[in-house]
Amino acid sequence: MLRFLLIMGLTIVSDQLTKLWVVESFALYDTTPVIPGVFNLTLLHNTGAAFGIMSGLPLLWRQVFFVGIATVALAVMVIMQRRMGGENPLYAISFGLISGGAIGNVIDRIKQGSVIDFLDFHLGTHHWPAFNVADSGITVGVGIFLLLQFFEERAAKRKLDQNAQQAEK
Repeated sequence: MLRFLLIMGLTIVSDQLTKLWVVESFALYDTTPVIPGVFNLTLLHNTGAAFGIMSGLPLLWRQVFFVGIATVALAVMVIMQRRMGGENPLYAISFGLISGGAIGNVIDRIKQGSVIDFLDFHLGTHHWPAFNVADSGITVGVGIFLLLQFFEERAAKRKLDQNAQQAEK
């Protein structure tokens, strides 16, 4: 549980510190190329979810919905950490990243009604929607979880096959 809490805390702190830096350094929609043609820092406020989904809903509905979803997700992460976190330390990292990311974005929603995004990747005129450290934590955490599940499923199948082969002998 300590690893989970540490990763969650580091994710929240790094998310909030980077957002604070961007807000203090940029005006809304200001862009600074970091890698020309590929990566910019651009201050945006996302009132919706991923890709701006639900941004047209009234503020109160968005607040209740997003804070509610994050609360449920955090509860699920704590339960999963308790059940699976001791099996493999990577689960604690995965659940900590997801939880920290969810909390980081909820802090923004409660403070200002939107999430601060600033990592802007693009190739020519093709842009990936801007995101932040919290979004990255969630994405990497889910990726780690899915990889763990994939490899554990393969290992379990191999073990079943081995047991079946031994039973035939």
